[in-house]
Amino acid sequence: MRIPTVKLRRDPARPRKRLAIRHRLKGRAVPYDPPNRFETVHTEIDPEHLGPTAPRTEFLADGTREIIATNRSPDIPFDASVNPYRGCEHGCVYCYARPTHEFLGFSSGLDFERKILVKHRAPELLREALGARSWRPRLIGLSGVTDPYQPAERRLGLTRGCLEVLRDYRNPVAVVTKNHLVTRDGDVLRDLSEHECVNVTLSVTTLKNELQRVMEPRTSIPARRLDAIRRLSSAGIPVGVFVAPVIPGLNDEEIPAILQAAAEAGAAYASFLLLRLPLGVADHFTNWLETHFPDRKARVLFRIREMRGGRLNDPGFHTRFRGRGQYAKQLERLFRATARKLGLDRKAPRLSTTGFRRHGGTQGDLFDS
Repeated sequence: MRIPTVKLRRDPARPRKRLAIRHRLKGRAVPYDPPNRFETVHTEIDPEHLGPTAPRTEFLADGTREIIATNRSPDIPFDASVNPYRGCEHGCVYCYARPTHEFLGFSSGLDFERKILVKHRAPELLREALGARSWRPRLIGLSGVTDPYQPAERRLGLTRGCLEVLRDYRNPVAVVTKNHLVTRDGDVLRDLSEHECVNVTLSVTTLKNELQRVMEPRTSIPARRLDAIRRLSSAGIPVGVFVAPVIPGLNDEEIPAILQAAAEAGAAYASFLLLRLPLGVADHFTNWLETHFPDRKARVLFRIREMRGGRLNDPGFHTRFRGRGQYAKQLERLFRATARKLGLDRKAPRLSTTGFRRHGGTQGDLFDS
């Protein structure tokens, strides 16, 4: 069925106005497509013809020729990452990666959740990259942008394929996800852990299903994430909890409870991150508050500005993850005191490159100098 749309033209010389959107779509956190900051014309879905259900997710082939992305950020613990997917059907309203979809000509709103670019050759390209003599074994983040275990992975298996390549080469990898699907790959993760080549971190934002349902609509429910921690820990795979993002006035009071539940499930370490709202994500989050938590909106935004130097976002290195001011310090002290009490006050285990095999375990290793 054809979805009714409206084309609008924007004057690039004039700043964008924030859209005030209050309608809802089942299973979607952002129910609209705002203008792309690089385009003068954009298409909006007509909400009058949309109904309560969002249009289906589209999967588009990504013809990339390189799979390992690099960064030089001084506050990110890895400089190489692999992203089998661009865009994320999990649809977390606060996702800092939303603006990256604008580089593809899409919007950071509903497009980010329903137009997913799939790198079908990801495992093949990764094998080529790790097998090249120019590659120096080092930690790879899986993924650095969008969740490697979003719903499409159940059918496509690209993340598993990449993990199998990393296992063959014994190249260290750090996995972060909100999805219980990571437990499917316990066999590969166990093989990697035998050579100190993997750690897995489950992001747990809340223990309340009603909050998760509207804030992270297509992620695993909190109990399933805790079960993933339990299953991976029982299998001997290093696993921790990531309390992120912490949103003042919304889920900050849950920090002790989340850490307690994660510790009981077998988490070995913990970390946290304050909410970030880069570019158009600030508008998405503000609209979302108006729709779902209008009574808390003023308080939440006030606290965010308090921690971000009077703005909704601070893009500066180091401060962007930690926040500023007395309230940010209080949250950090609460997290650290609770983590220390529960034995979670440690970093993820340092991973090893000593077992790296240039030819991925094939006979060519015998002749590798």
